[in-house]
Amino acid sequence: MLISRLRSFFCTALLFSLFIGLGDIHAAAFNTVVIDPGHGGRDDGASRGDVKEKDLNLKVAKKLSILLKAEGFNVVMTRDTDKSLSLDDRAFIANKYKDSIFVSIHFNAAASGLEYVKGVETFYASGEGQKIANEVHKQMLQKMGVKDRKVKRGNYKVLEKTESAAILVECGFISNSYERKRCASSWYQSLCASSIAEGVKNYRKKK
Repeated sequence: MLISRLRSFFCTALLFSLFIGLGDIHAAAFNTVVIDPGHGGRDDGASRGDVKEKDLNLKVAKKLSILLKAEGFNVVMTRDTDKSLSLDDRAFIANKYKDSIFVSIHFNAAASGLEYVKGVETFYASGEGQKIANEVHKQMLQKMGVKDRKVKRGNYKVLEKTESAAILVECGFISNSYERKRCASSWYQSLCASSIAEGVKNYRKKK
């Protein structure tokens, strides 16, 4: 009887974990935030003139790291210098920390002829990821005065390979001349960082 009950318990637990996803389990009691500044090294990401996405990503990430550490979070950076990292490398780093969430920072660019496109959007790949994305995105709209390009499910490898709850934030379009000037400014980068930090804090309060 005991063996039967144990077998039933473990089967239920397995089905539950498969249903809600690994990220949903790990997010239940997180203290670590893995910050991922997108691109780096040989990979500039989007660029217009001397404005390179990889540099903006790293600047926002460093500001975010300071803010989160001040709130008592353990912070891990996938990179803190201008170096190349594969998407697998980024997920591998994140997956070392089971009590974590994952925040990948990016800036956007539209195709030629679509320079008018602007705004921020936030992507997720799991149920808990969506909750974090909602909190972060809400703060970005409130603090930054930007166009709402919505919270969306994203089939990004870096999100899908990360076992913890994960989001990818697009902080603005550097292909838009108006937004590019803002994105390249320290004050706007600080607003991005503070918006993400506030969203993460609000998410943790609800856990």
